[in-house]
Amino acid sequence: MAEAILGDHDQYSCSICLELLRDPVTIPCGHSYCMSCINECWNTNDQKGKYRCPQCRHTFNSKPPLNRSTVLAEIMEKLRSTESAQSLAGPGEIACDFCSGEMIKAVKSCLECRASYCETHVQPHYNVPALKKHKLVKAAVIPVCPKHDKFLEVYCRTDQKCVCMHCLLDDHKGHDTVPSTIERNEKQIKLTHSQTNVKQTIQAKEKELQKMKMDITSHSDSAKKAVENSKKVLSELVKLIEKKSNEVIEEIKAQEKADLDHGTKLQKKLEGEITELKKREGVLEDLLQTEDNIQFLQNYETVSSSSGSDELQSFSFQPYCSFEDVRKRICELIGRLETTCTQEISKTVNKVSDLSAKRPPFDIVVGERVRVKPSVVTPIHKWGSVTHLSVGVVKKIQGDLLTVDFPEQRNWTGVVSEMEHVSGAGSDLSTKNGPFDIDVGDRVRVKPSITTPKHNWGRNVTHKSVGVVKDIKDDDSVVVDFPGHANWKGILTEMELVTNDDDEIGPSSLDSNIKIGDKVRVKPSVVSPTHKWGAVTHKSIGVVKKIQDESLIVDFPEHKKWTGLVSEMELVTSTDLVDIKVGDRVRVKSSIITPKHNWGGHVTHKSVGVVKDIKSEDVIVDFPNHKSWKGILSEMELVNYSGQLLKDVCFFPELDFVCHQHAIKILSLSVFLQTLTFQDPPRL
Repeated sequence: MAEAILGDHDQYSCSICLELLRDPVTIPCGHSYCMSCINECWNTNDQKGKYRCPQCRHTFNSKPPLNRSTVLAEIMEKLRSTESAQSLAGPGEIACDFCSGEMIKAVKSCLECRASYCETHVQPHYNVPALKKHKLVKAAVIPVCPKHDKFLEVYCRTDQKCVCMHCLLDDHKGHDTVPSTIERNEKQIKLTHSQTNVKQTIQAKEKELQKMKMDITSHSDSAKKAVENSKKVLSELVKLIEKKSNEVIEEIKAQEKADLDHGTKLQKKLEGEITELKKREGVLEDLLQTEDNIQFLQNYETVSSSSGSDELQSFSFQPYCSFEDVRKRICELIGRLETTCTQEISKTVNKVSDLSAKRPPFDIVVGERVRVKPSVVTPIHKWGSVTHLSVGVVKKIQGDLLTVDFPEQRNWTGVVSEMEHVSGAGSDLSTKNGPFDIDVGDRVRVKPSITTPKHNWGRNVTHKSVGVVKDIKDDDSVVVDFPGHANWKGILTEMELVTNDDDEIGPSSLDSNIKIGDKVRVKPSVVSPTHKWGAVTHKSIGVVKKIQDESLIVDFPEHKKWTGLVSEMELVTSTDLVDIKVGDRVRVKSSIITPKHNWGGHVTHKSVGVVKDIKSEDVIVDFPNHKSWKGILSEMELVNYSGQLLKDVCFFPELDFVCHQHAIKILSLSVFLQTLTFQDPPRL
């Protein structure tokens, strides 16, 4: 009931004192008053024995009896207790300056009156015309000048503080000053930009997290598939290798668990970083919602100094053992099938153990920012242009070696154990503009990773352009004089330092040593190429036809004149190609829509033929219905005698192309051995 009463507070107020009724009495006309208020009113205004109601002006010839209304008094007590519990000012809250007795919580503060009001006493500011013009803000302590006791209305840019009008005549005379509203608007724009950067970073990290989850799931599925394939192959052999089969399966599962544990750790680290960024966004949002300009400006420096979008480390799930590439090593087959299988599977089990043993104990992953440990006097692979202060990004990790891109030296090679992490805010480098320390007068260029600069390329500026820094602004923007474009505007995070011996850069130096005529494929880390996939996949291998700046054109078997970026591609070495030899059984890859030299008669994706001749990249195959069919090596894949893809037959991720040759020999010997044991040899 008390809650309902609170909705109409004025109905239960005394029209004389304007407070809640105390010792309420109801006179014959129906209006209620405080007993003391109505008595005082009638005693003061008693005229000729007539008594009037202060509200309706009804006249009584004799003084009506004033009896305390018990029901109304109980309602008032409940109302007071409820209102008191809900409206009393707590610790750190602003109290109403006009409430007497209990400290009622203020809801608004008036910058003109320099006072704070509760819900009741603020009403005149909504109703009285003269008070409507006053500036009301959320209840807060109104800051004043400690020296002059005047409002802080001006911002002094010279001293970076809020001052009053009197301060302009003494301590801050001649300083660069502006109205607080103007300064707030300028700083709010910067703060909004920072908030936008944080939101974009959160979105990027969330996408990164989603990709990591997909990678972990895919890796887990790949591991399960590897286990299934291992079981299938080993089940086709004799019971002699069953024991070794279980050992291999256990090693694969152990490697899967180790990789998934590593991925889970990275996932938690990324989730923690997103949480911190969201907290930072919340702080920025709270400050942006501040209505009081002075309070906003006083809190701005503290918040803005910690709200910059520092360069954050990037995470990606990089398993130490890939279950996709099931083509590496069964070793030699010697002698009888029993001896060969025992020896080769034993070697494979040992290979799994070796891979686990070589797993680096240091939690450094591709994309992280690192530097050489202070305890390292001279790196194993020498300093080059790198120093202890150099901070770079890990580009590649292979075993205990890693490749790092430093501003002073790209593709620097070092040892994992010699390096240490550098966090976004935790480095102790004495730099003004981050770890790359770009300053006025430095020679810079746009980073190869930047597709389009924030302020666009402008005329004659490319990734190869090298210019001189002319000016650096407070908002991290930079003005550069390029040979073909003076006063070009960019931002610091888009630029990189250029050393004296790094003036002329070509497409190859931007990312890799890719040249026209090289065989390339899309990097596994590229989820979606900038210029889309077309008919190309991660498995597609093509030849570079043209390179222009950061772009290149590649002829893939599936897609001629495909356009991509140099930074998205990787070279394909001879060891990456399938080792197809004369006499091997092959078929056209399912990813090939139309072979380079066409299908010919009766040749399909299901056709299995024998390699008759190989000339450079061309291959001649005898299919059952088409002799001397001509194709190219990159279009073909090896199969066994039952038509099964050999990469699905091999049972461990790190097996080399030798797997295909030995797998055929194993199956042949298996058939031979079983013909000695069974009248009807089982089908493989």
